[in-house]
Amino acid sequence: QQVEMDFKIMLEPENIDNKAGLKHPNDETRLPLLTKKKPAPVMLMQNLGLPLLSSFLVAKNSFSFLAGIVQEYHLPVGALSLTGQRLILPAARRALPAPPVVSRAAPGPAFPRQHKKSAEAICGTHSSGEGNIAALPSSNSTASTWKSKAEWRCPAQQLESEVHIPSQTQDPCLDGDIAVHQKAPRFLALQHHHRSSWGSTVGFLEPTGKLLKDPAVPLATTNGQKLAQITWDVDFKANPTKTDILSVIKNQPAVEKILKRAGQGSGGRGGSAGAAAELRRRCPRAQPGSEQRQQRAAAVIGTSWRSRSHLARLRNALREARRRHLENFYSRAKHLAANWNRIRTSRRTIIHIPSLGYSQHIREHIPDLALQQNLQMGRLCDILDANVDVIYICPLALSEELVQYYNKLLGLQAAVRSGSPEDMADLQDRFRILTPEAINSFPEHHLCLATVLRYSPRTMQRLQALLQGRDAFVVGGVPHLDDLAVADQLQVPLLGSEPAVAQLYSTKSGSKRIFASAGVPTPPGEGDIHSREQLLQALSQLILDNLEVQRWLFKVDDEHGGNGTAFCDVISHLECYPWIQRERQGHGPEVWRESPARELALVKISQELPGLLAQHVQPVNEKRFPTWEKFLQTFLTQGGVIEAFPFSAGVTNLTVDLLIEPTGEVTLLASGDQLHAEGPLRSSGTTIPQRSVDPELLKVLCLKIGEACKSKGVLGYFSVDFVAFTHPQTREQQVWATDLDLCYSDQLALTQLLLYMTDGNLDCGSSCLPGPLGSQESKNQRVQHEGTKPVSRILCCSLQPAPSSPWCAVASSQLRHSSLSGISYNLLLHTCQARGVGFDLQEKQGTIFVLYEDQKRHSLGMVTIGEDLQGVLLTFARNLFIIHQEISAPNMQGETNFKMAIRDIEAILGVTAENKLRLEEEQPWEADALKE
Repeated sequence: QQVEMDFKIMLEPENIDNKAGLKHPNDETRLPLLTKKKPAPVMLMQNLGLPLLSSFLVAKNSFSFLAGIVQEYHLPVGALSLTGQRLILPAARRALPAPPVVSRAAPGPAFPRQHKKSAEAICGTHSSGEGNIAALPSSNSTASTWKSKAEWRCPAQQLESEVHIPSQTQDPCLDGDIAVHQKAPRFLALQHHHRSSWGSTVGFLEPTGKLLKDPAVPLATTNGQKLAQITWDVDFKANPTKTDILSVIKNQPAVEKILKRAGQGSGGRGGSAGAAAELRRRCPRAQPGSEQRQQRAAAVIGTSWRSRSHLARLRNALREARRRHLENFYSRAKHLAANWNRIRTSRRTIIHIPSLGYSQHIREHIPDLALQQNLQMGRLCDILDANVDVIYICPLALSEELVQYYNKLLGLQAAVRSGSPEDMADLQDRFRILTPEAINSFPEHHLCLATVLRYSPRTMQRLQALLQGRDAFVVGGVPHLDDLAVADQLQVPLLGSEPAVAQLYSTKSGSKRIFASAGVPTPPGEGDIHSREQLLQALSQLILDNLEVQRWLFKVDDEHGGNGTAFCDVISHLECYPWIQRERQGHGPEVWRESPARELALVKISQELPGLLAQHVQPVNEKRFPTWEKFLQTFLTQGGVIEAFPFSAGVTNLTVDLLIEPTGEVTLLASGDQLHAEGPLRSSGTTIPQRSVDPELLKVLCLKIGEACKSKGVLGYFSVDFVAFTHPQTREQQVWATDLDLCYSDQLALTQLLLYMTDGNLDCGSSCLPGPLGSQESKNQRVQHEGTKPVSRILCCSLQPAPSSPWCAVASSQLRHSSLSGISYNLLLHTCQARGVGFDLQEKQGTIFVLYEDQKRHSLGMVTIGEDLQGVLLTFARNLFIIHQEISAPNMQGETNFKMAIRDIEAILGVTAENKLRLEEEQPWEADALKE
């Protein structure tokens, strides 16, 4: 009992009750004299987002301090069995690594002599695996040069300087890895006081560290007295319980609350020790009594690391999933190629996903993205093949009325073949229109349809059920990584290019590389422009080399539909142009190439261009790019090309659709001359088939481009844009390849509808749409006697069609009129029928509407089919005029492109009439043959 009392006195020397309870008052028990000092002012850290921490927070090298303890403190061995008394743990018999080499102290600020000792007494010198770290300077001293280094002292010296610190501050802080450094002054003070029971104390720390794993727990401080008491208790267990451990923690409620949190873990990088190390790095000094702020700071760091770790795991999982999707994509593509000849002639299902998988910054600038992804309803007409069933993924929720419209429209195919309306069939079992349930879940994210479908589990499950045991493949739109994910989840092949390949060669610069590889003619220009200097240098050289070019185009790499295009009539605004022309004519073509005047001309052009472009460049989309600087910023950020506009009055743009089959065969599917209702650089429709270029020449160019695409890994549907014009000097037709889109086009979808409603077959090799002859008096002539008001002077002209000429069509998917929302589709169709706008099943001629949605109802598509181009153009323009009259009030015309489309058709009809007159004058025998 006397021994126990002596130990109590040693543990709590200031406790008067212990002193009064001595059984032998004559025995002198000299208690140490503890003089209290005033705490010196603590230096505060500024410009740090975390509270300051005490310098005795220690390194994250878990048990390296044990070796130092064994070596530094020689425990007596002899009469008593120290292992039996649990003063030395069995684990201490193992060979322990040597203590880490103490690095030189990091440079620190010089303290004034009178404050240096007191500052060290409070903050100490922190030592970690990375060396001693002295106190950090305040914010106003960080820019100054370090003039002194922290003074290293041995543990004994540190202990002497700390012996007068009050006992309540002698409790060390523990982290989750028990990283209590052996040189921490307060730790050494505790060791000095309780050296007789130190072996058991060390044995208590190991299970303690295993429990304290939360990022906030490393800042838990121990009660030294209770720690010594519990380790001396005869009931002390080799494996203490959670209650035993918590009983020695000063801030027990906070630590216990953290330990009760569900799902506690290591906290990310380095666990709790990592959080403590980060806090030590930022805040090596702490104010007394800041435990709560320290806990919050450690929790923030731990949470941040957990988030980083979680994000890293997500990124790795996503990367692995994408790698798996890509591997399966190529694996299934090989299987599709090996079985293509069988699949294309057998029963199969085609899943159409008209997704616009452009980059996020492109999708954000597409107005009404969902509507733009639904312009290809003509894909449903793949059921023209009796072996094909179609599943169409729709980005909009269609009403029952609209679904019934397509049921009836597709049911007309049998009636078209027989010419009898009674033969209409119900084909609802041949096609499905599915709308993903997540179409409204991401209203502000501008997700493409493939992504929305991927996150629509009910629709995916229904698709899996519909595809069970059937040959099927996916036909997408603009390729996106989620197209691969959807196809992989459905376990079907994707008839399309890898997204990375499509994105690379669908850019304007990528298209020029394909065309160069194919060896086809292209406009003079330069690609891959990414800097202002490169732009001015390239444009100056192009102008000097092509002085006959009046207009130059600037095209942003990733944009589409003319939205990223601007143009400038440089020659008409270039002040040095007359001087250059005189110098060129004076030197002659051969001498001019090597003349010094040419270099001077290049300098003059370069000097004029910056101001000229700022004043005279006109972006096509002025709403998005109101100024040249706005356009230039996007142009240089995304990259782009400079391209010459044809130097001719008569310019025709045309588009050809092709398919690279899984077997590698290149097939021409459709062709058409573009309509430009909204300017010469934006396509708003097409006339099918094209009539502006020799079909054989066009076929040769397309096959070359197809082979070049195939060599680059392109697969599936794609389209090529050309421009045709007559050279002003040679009077020969020039054809340039200008653009490449590696996706299913709107023109191809309209062509599918055209072929479905005529039971025809488009021969792109001859640009011919053969079909049965209509009546001698075509509908184009009959409409002139209905007493309707003429659209214009040109549209009133009676154009006699050639009965033997092949069929053709005018089609557009981009017709807009704000007043359409004021009338239901049912009423609109009845009104058009009453005005003679409809389709004749017997003659297989007339007009078909493509309806996209019935919520806003401001857009529609229209296909007009007839026996000759002039008559079809006339009918198309008349239809627009009638619809505009019916839906518009005299004082409310609405926002529309109908009028611009009519003006464009008027111009085409004028050119057509002029060409016919010229043909009769130059080659009357051909004109007579055409009339016959």
